[in-house]
Amino acid sequence: MKITVLIENDGLSRYETEHGLSVHIEYNNKNYLLDTGASSAFIENAKMLGVDIKAVDTAVLSHAHYDHSGGYEAFFQINKKADVYLRQEAKEMCYAKAAFLKKYIGIPEGLINTYAHRFRFVNGDDQLDEGVWLIGHKTGGLEERGKRSKMYRERDGKLTPDNFAHEQSLVFESEKGLVIFNSCSHAGIDNIINEVKDKFPGINVYAVFGGFHLMGMRGAKSLGVPKLEVQRLAETLSYQNVANIYTGHCTGAPAYKIMSQILGEKLHQMETAAVIEI
Repeated sequence: MKITVLIENDGLSRYETEHGLSVHIEYNNKNYLLDTGASSAFIENAKMLGVDIKAVDTAVLSHAHYDHSGGYEAFFQINKKADVYLRQEAKEMCYAKAAFLKKYIGIPEGLINTYAHRFRFVNGDDQLDEGVWLIGHKTGGLEERGKRSKMYRERDGKLTPDNFAHEQSLVFESEKGLVIFNSCSHAGIDNIINEVKDKFPGINVYAVFGGFHLMGMRGAKSLGVPKLEVQRLAETLSYQNVANIYTGHCTGAPAYKIMSQILGEKLHQMETAAVIEI
């Protein structure tokens, strides 16, 4: 399989970058698109990288936030065939809230209704193709993680802490082991790995891709959790025996630096235009 990062927070100056994530995956002679970043910028990068957006067979939305769904309208204008698979709970209802201030951070308003014929809602664990799976969360108590992150869902006019039921993992089976994509890992990347291992007992995890949501409110140069928590997460990932960990986006530079001291060569920076072959 071949993985191309179409857009990410950082990258070479000749490519567009933004606070967002979009990844193209070639697997078993099919083309998959995970997320579209916050805008149409991923499309220009795709052209420069030789990725044909028209040829995407299947698209997946990792979770219902703007920085992963903002480019779908532009995608639909170019690609006329690929369905987008998302969780049943992935509606236009996500907010960030601090004190009395709230900000909408969800899927662009009106997108799902306008392009209803292109969206496919899934529940539980769903097999997209041979060797390709969507895995939903089964970890309990995720509302506490939502509250700590100041992320909420609107239900019946009220905001409640987000339990990230709208988030899913895209999992590929490879000869080297499982390859897991979870763009922001709001449920905790350690929990996500355990969820996937429970689904595929006895199969090792070769690689994980995604942000780990460790940055602070001031952006990717800030740390949003205690240093000790980052160290413990890195130690857990080492114990879980994941061979390769590709992270960026919402992980943040300070957390990456802390994790690199523990994980060493297992840890890789995910950047715009990166190409990884497995």
